[in-house]
Amino acid sequence: MVIFNNTTSSSLNFFLTAFPGLELVHVWISIPVCCLYTIALLGNSMILFVIIVEQSLHKPMYYFLSMLSVVDLCLTISTLPTVLGVLWFHAREISFKACFIQMAFVHVFSFLESSVLVAMAFDRFMAICNPLKYATVLTDTMIMVIGLVVCTRQVIFILSMFLALKSTSFHGGQELSHPFCYHPDVIKYSYSNPWISSFLGMFLQLYMTGTDLLFILFSYVLILRTVLSTVAPKKQQKAFSTCICHLCAVTIFYVPMISLSFTHRLLNSTSRVVCSTLANVYLLLPPVLNPIIYSLKTKTIRQAMLQLLQSKSSQGPNVRRLRGGRD
Repeated sequence: MVIFNNTTSSSLNFFLTAFPGLELVHVWISIPVCCLYTIALLGNSMILFVIIVEQSLHKPMYYFLSMLSVVDLCLTISTLPTVLGVLWFHAREISFKACFIQMAFVHVFSFLESSVLVAMAFDRFMAICNPLKYATVLTDTMIMVIGLVVCTRQVIFILSMFLALKSTSFHGGQELSHPFCYHPDVIKYSYSNPWISSFLGMFLQLYMTGTDLLFILFSYVLILRTVLSTVAPKKQQKAFSTCICHLCAVTIFYVPMISLSFTHRLLNSTSRVVCSTLANVYLLLPPVLNPIIYSLKTKTIRQAMLQLLQSKSSQGPNVRRLRGGRD
């Protein structure tokens, strides 16, 4: 990889930090963190499995939800090794190559989640504002096209990151603010002017996620206008209830992300513990809460989960009876 040959040294290393000043209680902190990772992995895997298995969930809304679950799984896996490595084994040292790869994964999957949330907003817009055209517009082919556009955006972002860091050299042996590599944190230790790369990264983030957020807000303005023009209160309540899960997913993703980005770039006096906590909230909160919210608020998913669990539990006694009969 050409980019690695332009760094200060091929053996350039950084040092990760979990919670500065709380190193003595890392083992205790690792317990809730490990529980959150387990919930994120199991919850999103369950959502994905239910959507794949249950034929009644093979609809556009649930296709987009399965995309969100895949992105959340990948985002969780991309930070899990270093976070638990620092908390459990104090494995703080990371090479620049590994750091760059993790940084690329973290940002790509973050922007992918933003793009999927836009696709879900479009799905809600079509379902509420144009219900008669919903089935004809959101076909399987259209969903594949949307997925292709989303992936193309991430390829453009990766190429932009490569070009931005191609001629950048870094100071070795620097301590990062998080237990994973994050662009605004890493770029502070470049030999070149870090403000240029930092604001280039901020421009890309505003371009990618800012336009996504504007599209989501615009979609909900149109949805709100359509719902309020509906006379029947029950129809209004039903329309709003279908948007609650998506609005929660948007909130728990964008609020921590924007807070962390501005904290790094504009608030240099912020405590490192606050930065580290914000970073962990930003990367762990959406994967943990999204499957919980959709399981609790979406009746069809909840019923599908219960049916799968009941069928598994009923198969157990039947298998034991068959084995008993054979004996």
